[in-house]
Amino acid sequence: MTSSLPDRVPLYRARIAVCLLFGLYGVILGTWTARIPAIKEGLRLSDGALSLGLLAFAAGAIIGMQAAGRLVDRYGTGRLLLPVVLADGALLVSPAFAPNLAVLAGCLLAFGTAHGLLNITMNTAAVEVQRAWQAPIMSSFHAVYSIGGFLGAAVGGLCAYAGLGATATFLLVAAVVAVTGLVAARWRLAPQAVPAAETGPGGGGLPGVTFLGVLVFCCLVGEGAAADWSSVYLRDSLGSTAGFAAAAYAAFSIMMMAGRLVGDRLTARLGAVRLVRYSGVLAAAGLGTALLIGHPVAGVAGFGMLGAGLACIAPQVFSAAGTQDPARAGQAIARVASLGFLGFVIGPLVIGALAEVVDLPAALAVPAVLALFVAAAAPALRPKEGHLPIAIRSGRAPS
Repeated sequence: MTSSLPDRVPLYRARIAVCLLFGLYGVILGTWTARIPAIKEGLRLSDGALSLGLLAFAAGAIIGMQAAGRLVDRYGTGRLLLPVVLADGALLVSPAFAPNLAVLAGCLLAFGTAHGLLNITMNTAAVEVQRAWQAPIMSSFHAVYSIGGFLGAAVGGLCAYAGLGATATFLLVAAVVAVTGLVAARWRLAPQAVPAAETGPGGGGLPGVTFLGVLVFCCLVGEGAAADWSSVYLRDSLGSTAGFAAAAYAAFSIMMMAGRLVGDRLTARLGAVRLVRYSGVLAAAGLGTALLIGHPVAGVAGFGMLGAGLACIAPQVFSAAGTQDPARAGQAIARVASLGFLGFVIGPLVIGALAEVVDLPAALAVPAVLALFVAAAAPALRPKEGHLPIAIRSGRAPS
């Protein structure tokens, strides 16, 4: 049965609303990252002191993700969307007013908590819209997040170049976040009826979700490694210039964005299991081959292939987790996201420790090995019968 365009307008608007959420999430994080040097300089912090403040942000993000799962399942994404977005934008401003490290850590703890809440709210909303859309669209949301991150970093960099302080930068972005958040809240998806939790309210252990979280953990170890070690590898291990070394992470980021832009089409054609299997092999082969060749150009290409390979894995895992038990999608996504975030934080530290024992090229083999593990474990994404509409499996557009 075909519905008329006016009947589908709210669904298209809901998809735009979720895209706005993902974009805002990236813009906020990108802006904050770009102005960290200004905060450090303003408070005259050492690298170690700054690390403590950033650790508070990471701790807050974990707290927010864990709290968000039950909040989303109890109150729904629609009721949480606007307050969470406004809180994240407002708390972005708070570090600029911190007079010392202790207050900065408190501000970043609160900011991280709001950011974690937004992470789970937007991913759960994305699963809800995908369920109503009846076709794979999760990768497009994550692509918008990547674009938002670039925009946020660009805004932060331009403001710094123009001589604007961190306070003015954050206030500008917070105002944009507030206005855009109001639009997203207005266009959000109407509450949808979902089946009751299979194991009863608050009970059960969401079987299989923890393993899905392990897969995202493995992927984000690779993302963290690319962010923290790609340039160091090219500069110190391969002897490239500092300017060329930066191309490694640029290639990783661009290819990850490109992969996510085509990810939904690939999902419709291949299915989630085959796509994740092929993606894991691509990531492992690309990075592994580059490490064996040991040339700067190969290093840039290898990190680019790593980004392309990892691009579609996390969106597919989030989608699988959120559809296992629709009544507890928030808790499932919170568990997966928390494990993934731990991978992003812990992975680079483990690689650095291994590099002290062996060397950096050998330590960077860890993300390649983990990508192969994800490829082998791809059947874990196969939906249980009845959990996904046939239209999503076949990639049929809404009608």
